[in-house]
Amino acid sequence: MNRLRIGQMATMNYVTVQTLRHYDQIGLLEPANVDEETGYRYYDIRQSAKLDMIQYLKSMGMSLDKIREKFDKQDAQVIRATLKEHQAWLKDKIQEYQLMHNAVDRCIYNLDRYLRTSRTGKINLQQLPERKIFCHDSGIDIYQHSIDTYEVILRQLKQQVILQHVPMVYFCNVGSIVRYQDLLSGRFVSTEIFVFMDAGLIPDDQMETVPAGDYLCAYCNAFEEEVACAKGMFEEADREGYQITGDYLCEVVTELPLFRQEERNMFIKLQVRVKKT
Repeated sequence: MNRLRIGQMATMNYVTVQTLRHYDQIGLLEPANVDEETGYRYYDIRQSAKLDMIQYLKSMGMSLDKIREKFDKQDAQVIRATLKEHQAWLKDKIQEYQLMHNAVDRCIYNLDRYLRTSRTGKINLQQLPERKIFCHDSGIDIYQHSIDTYEVILRQLKQQVILQHVPMVYFCNVGSIVRYQDLLSGRFVSTEIFVFMDAGLIPDDQMETVPAGDYLCAYCNAFEEEVACAKGMFEEADREGYQITGDYLCEVVTELPLFRQEERNMFIKLQVRVKKT
């Protein structure tokens, strides 16, 4: 047991020979002795204890360099401090992956919405929950410009999202706003674009709440179709006796991996909060 060939040591510890060779090369776990004539590596069974610790720390996500560094110190306090540091890192990673998981959930939900809504132009009343958005005001009315300008403004929003350290998977669910006061004055103007976010993703004072309520909704398939579709939705509101009570939102429900001359292929949901008069 104090003269195990590398293959025997690997088999007994459920690791590969390549793993033991790598640990030897980086000075993490060297053989107990090496035959000078044959070059054969021999391990002592008692070295399994150190190998167990390596595998244990590695299973917690600690790098081999960090493990070697702490082994070299041979100080329990140093190892404890390293574990506490690693624990904090894991907590951050768990939060990061939870946010990514939430964002993927949102993408799947939005794609399901697209698949369930096959007809565009149809107007209906929906009860929508409270939502959180992060807004960017470009100062440019997107309805006075082409899709090219809209793309430039989206780059500005994307930069702001990156600065907030938000996972980019959230960037697939963006939109624009026409404010309530502009609607009341008959102005269909939007200089603000936004991205939907989960509560707690960034500080509350940097997000805006879209209130829950009854929303008149319609769908269209392209940036160029929005204004005409929105006009039809407002006319429907008048005919059915609905009073507009909040901002108008144009939400990109999902982006499809299909491109017309490199342009984005969007499925858009138009929505405005209303009440029956």
